[in-house]
Amino acid sequence: MTFLNAYFGHVWITRLLLQRGMAAIYLVAFLSVARQFKPLLGEHGLLPVPKFLQHTTFRDAPSLFYWRYSDRLLDIVAWSGIGISACALCGLTEAGPIWLSISAWLVLYGLYLSIMNVGQTFFSFGWESMLLEAGFFTAFLGPSHTQPSLIPVLILRWMLFRTELGAGLIKLRHDSCWRDLTCLTFHYETQPLPNPLSWYFHRLPEASHRFGVLFSHFVQLVVPFALFAPQPIASVAAALCIAQQLWLIVSGNYSWLNWLTAVLGIAGFSDRILSVALPLNAPPLRPIPLAFNVLFYALGAATVWLSIEPVRNLFSRHQLMNFSYNRFHLVNTYGAFGSVSRHRYEVVIEGTADRIPTPATQWLEYGFKGKPGDPMRMPPQVAPYHLRLDWSIWFLPFSVDVGPNGIRPRGYDRWFLTFVGKLLSSDAAILRLMGHNPFQQQQPVLIRALFYRYRYTDRKTKAATGAWWTRELLGVYMQPMSLEDIRRI
Repeated sequence: MTFLNAYFGHVWITRLLLQRGMAAIYLVAFLSVARQFKPLLGEHGLLPVPKFLQHTTFRDAPSLFYWRYSDRLLDIVAWSGIGISACALCGLTEAGPIWLSISAWLVLYGLYLSIMNVGQTFFSFGWESMLLEAGFFTAFLGPSHTQPSLIPVLILRWMLFRTELGAGLIKLRHDSCWRDLTCLTFHYETQPLPNPLSWYFHRLPEASHRFGVLFSHFVQLVVPFALFAPQPIASVAAALCIAQQLWLIVSGNYSWLNWLTAVLGIAGFSDRILSVALPLNAPPLRPIPLAFNVLFYALGAATVWLSIEPVRNLFSRHQLMNFSYNRFHLVNTYGAFGSVSRHRYEVVIEGTADRIPTPATQWLEYGFKGKPGDPMRMPPQVAPYHLRLDWSIWFLPFSVDVGPNGIRPRGYDRWFLTFVGKLLSSDAAILRLMGHNPFQQQQPVLIRALFYRYRYTDRKTKAATGAWWTRELLGVYMQPMSLEDIRRI
């Protein structure tokens, strides 16, 4: 133990920061569930959970909702998660015995697992699995009055290693722009939800973009191996990982992906390094009970066994990105930005009160909370909050063939048609997820969707007009539809 402490360093402050960071992210995640789940997935949502449960089994998707789903039960689950997360953030879950601390965190994990496993399209993002895996292993860090175990800290460090290296390898394997150092000339403009600083990052000199790609490769392909070096080398490696995540945080909106990865970076630090900024002294610490020590070693062994497939994936020429090998979403494969779009396409939704559209018909545009729409509107800062509807709309252009003769959608997702129907009926729950509703006093009669290419304005145009975007109409994504048309489909 003396050798391990000398090699990895003491981790009492490390544990404290990991728990507080994870509690904050859980709190944001459950708030997102409380505000968005029912309009998207509730009894009258776009993809109702009761219908989904008719075609799945508990074995395939473990969830307490398998036995019964109701919007009221969803509220209980979401607000229970919010309450426990808030208690963990304040340190209340660590004030009792070790079994209470572990139980509180496992309840958070179980509640979010139940939500994600029935969340379908709207919970299919890689950072959902990341939250579950990190939250599960955080449960075994133990309360602040006991000796910290290195095993769960090293497991979280191992998760950071897989996250960074997986992202680095998939970049090199999937898109030539990562190899020729040009990806960042597109990324800031085409990323899903730009923030207020994205325009300025896009306008940096080309040399800055090339350096950014090189720095990304260094952090994700070289630095992860130093996470298991002796201190202070591991702390330097962790600091570099966090620095890259902070760069991504200030340049875009990626829900809690970057925030969670930065929290995982804390696992690479030792108390000796952290105490420079946080001069905290540990109270008298109780030894870990023997039964829990045995549990921690079993946890380490299980993690090694579950890591076999993710490690194979890292070496595979057909590397998977953001893939779970088990229904509990533990020890997964991660990777982000495997490919970068060269053009930004947006589906813009409009409505009219006219029953028969003519060239004189006035079409009014709906706005989203985060997704680009009105070219004059400044992109907002929303992360670490997750706007699930905005993200899902952003994915729609990937199912459109764009050619010199126009566009051709390859079909419409069922949830999108249901969404259009909700707009036509002025559904209050769905409209609360939207930004601007142009139909405050009446219902639209027809809804259509147009397909645009968006570009950032140049410096001169932005200074003269204040516009953030220019856009070019490429075609019609969906012809005008009435509520009767939607019901017939």
